[in-house]
Amino acid sequence: MKRIAPLGLRTRLIAAFLLVAAISAVTTATLTYQQARTAVLKQSQDTAVSTLRDQMETQPLDLPLTQAQLQRIVTELGKRGKPNPWNVFGEYGTLRASSTSAPTSTVVTEELRRKVAAHPHGAFQRVTDTAGRPYLAVGMPAVWLHNETREPTGLVVYATMPLATEGKTVDAMVEAAKRGAVPGLAIAVIPALLAARSVLRPVRDMRLAAQRLGLGRLDTRIEVRGSDELAGLARTFNETAGALEQSVAELREAEARARRFASDVSHELRTPLAGMLAVTEVLDEDAEHFDPDTAAALRLVSAETGKLAVLVEDLMEISRFDARAAELNLDDVDIAEAVRKSLERRHWDDERVLTDLPSQVRARLDSRRFDVVLANLVGNALRHGGAPVRVSVRTQPRPDGARLRIEVADSGPGIAPEVLPHIFDRFFKADAARTRSAGSGLGLAITLENVRLHGGTLTAANGPAGGALFTLDMPLEAQA
Repeated sequence: MKRIAPLGLRTRLIAAFLLVAAISAVTTATLTYQQARTAVLKQSQDTAVSTLRDQMETQPLDLPLTQAQLQRIVTELGKRGKPNPWNVFGEYGTLRASSTSAPTSTVVTEELRRKVAAHPHGAFQRVTDTAGRPYLAVGMPAVWLHNETREPTGLVVYATMPLATEGKTVDAMVEAAKRGAVPGLAIAVIPALLAARSVLRPVRDMRLAAQRLGLGRLDTRIEVRGSDELAGLARTFNETAGALEQSVAELREAEARARRFASDVSHELRTPLAGMLAVTEVLDEDAEHFDPDTAAALRLVSAETGKLAVLVEDLMEISRFDARAAELNLDDVDIAEAVRKSLERRHWDDERVLTDLPSQVRARLDSRRFDVVLANLVGNALRHGGAPVRVSVRTQPRPDGARLRIEVADSGPGIAPEVLPHIFDRFFKADAARTRSAGSGLGLAITLENVRLHGGTLTAANGPAGGALFTLDMPLEAQA
């Protein structure tokens, strides 16, 4: 089943505004129609009742009435209908007379006759005839005062008045309401658009500000307009952005201090370490002339001094990257030959490392930094993965130029999922218990910086058959 795309906020605001306007218009029109209809009909019936009553009170009666007298009375009353012409019917005992050709009317109901009999002041009823046309039927008894009491004379006069004129008036009002509703809703679109714009402008400003904030422009702020909820939200956004800017500034300052400290320490340690290395090399050569315990201690000091020297060199290298002082010394390099020499130099040219090196693959890169990258990746695979380690070299054509792709895969258990996001972090070690390993914790971080310096990328993942897989992707023609 195809899902309907959700409507935008602007559309929903305008739709809600128009819905409220339509409901208000319909409700107002309905109430107005009811009140106007009641007022029109009430005015007609009040006029008819009062007119008939007044005429009955001024009508001379000579009781008992004859048929001729009854006919005379209804004929005279039939000529004086207000507000519309009416037909008058008289009943006196068994006598019947009317101002029309029919002696009685179907509009005069038995219910109305009972009301007239119970009310000496008369009664009325709105009814419809057999054709569905509305009528007002008024019944008025003729009375005489006896001891200040209204006593019936037996004569009852009924006046039936068509309400066609009133019906047309009401229908005209309904039609006018219908005609005014459509333009009213069309006009309501204008304030709906203005209201939606006033609501959406702060939201749009906040979205743009959030995008700029996400791009690192932490000085982004929103103009606060008014004092409503949206203005409060804008103020909160500005306060949050200010706090974030201050926190990031403090973190950057702390990071810069830490980097300066590492750089200064590494530079200060480099000179004494050179002397220590020279001494430990001499002592290491003469260790066989000492007793076994002393010889073991000398070899331990020599090994730990070498580790410290490697750490200092790594710290100085990473400091150069932080200071953007690292440079490329580009040269035309045969990749297969460079890989073989790097492995031979470290005595990894045995069955522990298997290579797939196509010939005639040449690249323009920094050979020293490329050697560091390859040594770190293969050494890391041998130490923390397992032999055999496979190194494969490929080239890939791209629209922006040919790329060099090198994969280094080990045969170990792979990298834990929670470790993968931090594998290139500085001083990160996957095993917390492995704090005294031979590495400095900077090898993969330096490797990544060297690859980036060449304009490439380095990713870590787990291979399809298990084991860690590092993929290097860089241009064949690096730019200095």
